[in-house]
Amino acid sequence: MERQIKLIWDFRGPDALKTAEHQEIHLKEFIQIERLPIEITGFEAINEMHAIAFIVVNDEMMIKLRDVLKPHRGELFSSMA
Repeated sequence: MERQIKLIWDFRGPDALKTAEHQEIHLKEFIQIERLPIEITGFEAINEMHAIAFIVVNDEMMIKLRDVLKPHRGELFSSMA
């Protein structure tokens, strides 16, 4: 199985969760426009002042998407199941 990378955007402040949720909408739009084979996106609250938006990409796509989308960080992804 190919390694998967979770590209992450961090948002902080009282509106962090709403901002992360909105970022996910833009990420889904980008995936659709570019016709990318990406199925995992999301957003989550880390705490009341920190939230993240993310997409999960295959290792081979990571560098290209990192350079285009400019996430704040990335980490290895382990299945949600």
